[in-house]
Amino acid sequence: MAEENRQHRRYQQNLQGLLQLAVDAGSASEEPAPAEPMSEERKAWLREALADVAKGQLDEVEQLKQCLAVLQQERKVEEEEDDDVEEKESAFEMLSELCENLDNARDLMVLGGLELCVSRYLSHSQSGLRWRAAELLALCAQNMPQLQIHLLSIGTLPKLLQLTDADPHPTVRVKALYALSCLVREQDAGIQAFLSHDGFSVLMRGMQSEHEKLRTKSAFLLLNLLTSHPEHKATVRLHGYGPTASVCSSHAPLTVSRACCWHPVLSGGGLPTGSEGLQGSCSGSGDVPQTAI
Repeated sequence: MAEENRQHRRYQQNLQGLLQLAVDAGSASEEPAPAEPMSEERKAWLREALADVAKGQLDEVEQLKQCLAVLQQERKVEEEEDDDVEEKESAFEMLSELCENLDNARDLMVLGGLELCVSRYLSHSQSGLRWRAAELLALCAQNMPQLQIHLLSIGTLPKLLQLTDADPHPTVRVKALYALSCLVREQDAGIQAFLSHDGFSVLMRGMQSEHEKLRTKSAFLLLNLLTSHPEHKATVRLHGYGPTASVCSSHAPLTVSRACCWHPVLSGGGLPTGSEGLQGSCSGSGDVPQTAI
């Protein structure tokens, strides 16, 4: 009876209907069904459903192009009005939403959107556009080796390090660090570029920032990199323990303190001078903290 109901069920002519058809077909029976010719009605439905799916993807590509058209508009800084900035911020927000889909992130690369972010918007005078550009780069690069390599090839990493290290706006620094982490974690070319631009020094200075979020994320990225690449511990030791000791104090947030004292490279086999108050927070914290970036 259930099989008969499935045979006569009408599905919506969209992606949801197509998925429902697949679910029903997969759960119908564990026994292989005998091959039967598809009815003309079912063929027509399947063609229309697939066409709708393809059209939806094309619509998203058009949205990518529209957002890029907004961001490609050039005006002198003194001529740029608040409405222009808000329109560009909205375009970035739309791109970030679209690029949660990995296919759209790849399409953005093909359309030249990543180069536009790096060449123009990471250095834009408006902080709201700088941090949105960095956030978009992070979303696109995350878990996408092809895009990571592309971003490294166009000189993105040194610009992100500069923003992380010296931008006057905390949100820009945090978002730049987020993008930086997406380029260097589990990416050999990224870690090599990071080393060649003295990236560990940037993280050590970040751990001394007055902004708690930047301190915490810098500490976790440093810990993550040293755990994944212990061969670089000597590089960190070259910086001495001065910066680390000032962060690993009894007044530091617990997450930063544990990141500092958990790893033997950061603690030097023992806690840095001036951090005796951390003995309590370090004891019983054998688990590797998960990165917050």
